[in-house]
Amino acid sequence: MMAFSKAIVKFRIPILIIALVLMIPAVLGMVGTRINYDMLDYLPDDMDTVQGQNILLEDFGKGAFSFVVVENMPADETAELADKIRGIDHVETVLWYDSLADVSVPMELLPQKLYDAFNAGDATLMAVFFDSATSADVTMDAIREIRAVAGRQCFVAGMSALVTDLKDLCEKEEPVYVGLAVLCACVAMVAFLDSWLVPFVFLASIGMMILLNLGTNFFFGEISYITKALSAVLQLAVTMDYSIFLWHSYNEQKQLTQDNNAAMAHAIQKTLSSVIGSSVTTVAGFAALCFMTFTLGRDLGIVMAKGVLFGVVGCVTVLPAMILVFDKWLQKTKHRPLIGEVSGFSSKVVKVFPVFLVLFVVLAIPSYYGYSKTNKEVYYDMGSCLPEDMDYVIANEKLSEEFDVASTHMILVNANVPQDSVREMIEKIEDVDGVKYVLGLESVLGKRVPKEFLPDSVLSALQSENWELLLVNSEYDVASDAVNAQIAEINRILKTYDETGMLIGEAPCMKDMIETTDRDFRVVNAVSIVAIFIIIALVQKSISIPFILIAVIELAIFMNLGIPHYLGQSLPFIAPICISTIQLGATVDYAILMTTRYKSERIEGRSKKQAVITSLTTSFPSVVVSGMGLFAATFGVAVYSDIDIISSMCMLMARGAVISILCVLFILPALFMLCDGLICATTCGMKHIGKRKISTEE
Repeated sequence: MMAFSKAIVKFRIPILIIALVLMIPAVLGMVGTRINYDMLDYLPDDMDTVQGQNILLEDFGKGAFSFVVVENMPADETAELADKIRGIDHVETVLWYDSLADVSVPMELLPQKLYDAFNAGDATLMAVFFDSATSADVTMDAIREIRAVAGRQCFVAGMSALVTDLKDLCEKEEPVYVGLAVLCACVAMVAFLDSWLVPFVFLASIGMMILLNLGTNFFFGEISYITKALSAVLQLAVTMDYSIFLWHSYNEQKQLTQDNNAAMAHAIQKTLSSVIGSSVTTVAGFAALCFMTFTLGRDLGIVMAKGVLFGVVGCVTVLPAMILVFDKWLQKTKHRPLIGEVSGFSSKVVKVFPVFLVLFVVLAIPSYYGYSKTNKEVYYDMGSCLPEDMDYVIANEKLSEEFDVASTHMILVNANVPQDSVREMIEKIEDVDGVKYVLGLESVLGKRVPKEFLPDSVLSALQSENWELLLVNSEYDVASDAVNAQIAEINRILKTYDETGMLIGEAPCMKDMIETTDRDFRVVNAVSIVAIFIIIALVQKSISIPFILIAVIELAIFMNLGIPHYLGQSLPFIAPICISTIQLGATVDYAILMTTRYKSERIEGRSKKQAVITSLTTSFPSVVVSGMGLFAATFGVAVYSDIDIISSMCMLMARGAVISILCVLFILPALFMLCDGLICATTCGMKHIGKRKISTEE
């Protein structure tokens, strides 16, 4: 280990040069990594909804689907607009009145159901199919072009419109996210550390590691927009501790030797062992997300686990090199840190420890109750995470107000099913609560009209060699209980007539997502707790300590995730799953730090009370600085972002950091006082403590 440390010190200049050179491919890799804005892409491949979407694209040449609402436009101009939309790249089909008849023929001659489906007052409706996937870049380009061609009288609804607006908003906000995270973290470090300049050195080192992490995502092909938005902020927040550990260790070593190089070599050696132990729990928390069947968790988990590893590497290579290069200026810009002597505070906390034991019990019950309710009060409609003035949100409101359509499902029926059976099935589906109408060949033809009478454009849009396509318009909102019940009933009817039939679309996919993530939440929680329990048990060589530490942090998690229930807030579905594991993995380090010092004090012969006071006093600055760094890096983003899924997750992380700090500083010492005998009896190297009499023990 010392040989490695001395090599880092000796080759500090080449290390900095290599790090700077690596920034070039890192930036190129970051720019070349595609960002996926479609949450439905992360559903398991074996689901009917996912397989149905693939069949739709392969057999019909159709991927994305949108409705275009046109207001106050004469029929001839609407026909011209439909033709312009048909001419846009990757628009496969536009279904409107002119698909069935010449615009010179009055629309009122259409069957009443068809007329009502496409007309409401001064508004008319077009169904637009694309030959590319919902979130493909070319589809989003086509959506933007439709909006440009259509003008202010037209409104584009559908998942592709959602991901287009989401992408545009993310790209606008992301530079501000990073800027706010850096600014707030810098302010926190200037306040809590002992140098005006060292925060900027930290940020430069961490920034290089963030770029390397984002650049290596290129090898994955793509990452989700949530991963992109959060990874830089999270990596900054959770790896800042490592830089603080090295800086403190270096300054301690400088008190023992005048040789900066020797001081740094010893600091690297001490920090490496501490940082590896600290980072393992954080990596385990992120790695637990990989057990989600909804693969967004794997996306975020792998990228963040990789980011923590880069953080460790940067802390013991790039940062030591930068500190040695700038040491002269770092020492000149030192100041008194905000946190002073806290031994008096520690004594008072330990003196009244029974109060905090009672507080632990009192808080646990309502916190867990709120936590359990919050998990059931999440929302799944991604449109809800956008501001109300976004084009997609406005278009969906128009579609709902003018046509009473809140969601659209698509049914794939085997082409071998007799036409009479399909017609009978349609009638039954239209009787399901909330179904506005069903559009298919049978709707257009009527009972006695042969298919040959229909234009080829309509036939190809609604039938392939193997499948017939039906559109089901629903009055119920996506991801609502009502639409989920409706989907279950439609599926029951469909399977009665065609076992191979598939119900697809945004709402069915969302229903699958609800069922998938409900299971994921339980699995990820269990995996993260078990993994971190094992790690703590091995590192601390104790059976009881993991229970105590996890109990403290889990209380903080219950409090954090319970608050939204009592405030009447609904969180995006992914937030509780991710936050519970992230908060556990990132903040259990605070408890481990205090525990390590408490153990060493007891092993050296200190009394229970004195060991707890000393561990609290010595850990206080590190816990507060680390937690406030996580708070600062995420709070600014939470306040600024207009994307609720980003804002909610950052607010939960910021609040969770503060709650974890408070739990570790007040409740953990009380549990040490209560459980000291149990800890000594169940921890390797401490069993002899319980057998001896210490005169100072209280």
